[in-house]
Amino acid sequence: MNILEFSQIFRSEEDCKLHFKAFRDKEGIICTKCNCLKHYWISTKWMYECSSCKYRASLKKGTILEHSNKKGFSAKEVQKQLGMKRYQPVWRAMHKIREAMGLRDDQYKLADMLELDDGFFETSTPESTKKNLKRGRGSQKQTKVLVSAESTPLEDIKTGKKSTSCRYFKMKVSPSFVAKENDQIITALIKPNSVVMTDQSTSYINLSNYVEIHMSEKSSKEVTNTSLKWTHIAISNAKRNFLGVYHKINAKYLQNYLDEFAYKLNRRYFGDRLFDRLIIAVANPFLQTSG
Repeated sequence: MNILEFSQIFRSEEDCKLHFKAFRDKEGIICTKCNCLKHYWISTKWMYECSSCKYRASLKKGTILEHSNKKGFSAKEVQKQLGMKRYQPVWRAMHKIREAMGLRDDQYKLADMLELDDGFFETSTPESTKKNLKRGRGSQKQTKVLVSAESTPLEDIKTGKKSTSCRYFKMKVSPSFVAKENDQIITALIKPNSVVMTDQSTSYINLSNYVEIHMSEKSSKEVTNTSLKWTHIAISNAKRNFLGVYHKINAKYLQNYLDEFAYKLNRRYFGDRLFDRLIIAVANPFLQTSG
């Protein structure tokens, strides 16, 4: 069954859930708390409730789908699902969509309180350089990426609690990662009235010339978990996403993959509206709207 056949049988997410539930009911549910075999179904919550201890479990609880998330599709998988004979047209179309995503997000700059840090992404290596590869951060297998996050870690005056949310992200390839190159990228990403937090890398030595305030701290585990928390979360999630979908990413096209990841991340709360926003981005990537 390919994706076209699947969509004809299962026309909504609810259809999928009900089909899965029918098989779970047939096999039987065992309470993970008291091992009771009798459960009630709470349709408003999409959960099972144990008749003995009242413990509630989700539809995916105890199955291999528990904690699972949706993944992206490689061009090869899309070709297979659509039943197309040639791979290249699918690959080109997907990259054109990624380019539209990048152009769309390039219409906006980050502002207010920001985090700025670098990540190193593994990319495919030409056969001619494989024999003389360096190790670590200077390796030819690693492509440097500048990552910024629009974070506002302000404290509530009444409660003293800090904000736990983050708004928007930007991810841009910076091949040499020298200060001059970073300066050009940063001016295109960040508004001048911003307050920016970084580590003490010399790559950010000129940053104070382009923003209102530049604060830096010596790189450490504590800084990673506090001052630069959101950039590191984004880097980690992007790497995990790429590893789970693509076997190899050519450094030449890494920016396209980053654009796709950031576009979806910045619209993580759009739900079903994401598809319509993408159609607009493809039709007119330079049109400035709210999404």
